[in-house]
Amino acid sequence: MARSDRLLRLLQAFRALPPPITAARLAEETGVSARTLYRDIDSLRAAGAIIEGAPGYGYRFVEDVALPPQTFTRTEIEALVLGLAEVRHIADPDLARAAESAFAKLTASLPERLQLQAIHAVNGVYRPEPPPPAPVDAALLRAACWEEGELRIAYVDAEGKASERRIWPLSIVYLDRVSILLAWCRERAAFRRFRIDRIAAAARTGESFRPRRVPLLREFIAEMRAEA
Repeated sequence: MARSDRLLRLLQAFRALPPPITAARLAEETGVSARTLYRDIDSLRAAGAIIEGAPGYGYRFVEDVALPPQTFTRTEIEALVLGLAEVRHIADPDLARAAESAFAKLTASLPERLQLQAIHAVNGVYRPEPPPPAPVDAALLRAACWEEGELRIAYVDAEGKASERRIWPLSIVYLDRVSILLAWCRERAAFRRFRIDRIAAAARTGESFRPRRVPLLREFIAEMRAEA
């Protein structure tokens, strides 16, 4: 395999695989020896790619500002356009504006032929009724998830019973008509699903649960799969 082809395949592996990625996994994905892989990683770094990690610890791809952007296939463009359109329809206003901005940046970075494919995509999204507005700012919930900050929420359940909870927010899941906040409830000492449209108020407590979000989310997802 030509060196340029190897580097492109390695770049795609970094973009596609969840970090940290072991050298063995990268070598398997690219079909090269460990020695060649380490040389190729050094070549990407020399070209401007920021790759964190070292042998024995795994690697994480940060960015590739000095490398040319990937060319998308027509099917990949359709998937991106469809996904961004779905976000504009189901998400909160802040996230919907971000989807519009991302679409503009995407199309501006594409060659003219691919721009036309993105603008005139075959697939589309239509929802006659937008989701009901949530009482709380979803941007606050997202920020708390990313920053691993504890929240105090006022919640009203399906029977109309109000309660106050301290939670560790883990992820937001968008369903057909409602959005769900997956969290660890401090009062119940258990995983809980909170409908965002039933969260009457939310505020940061100033407490952090870093770095537990990712392992807790994995455990929660495993628990949901076991229930299913």
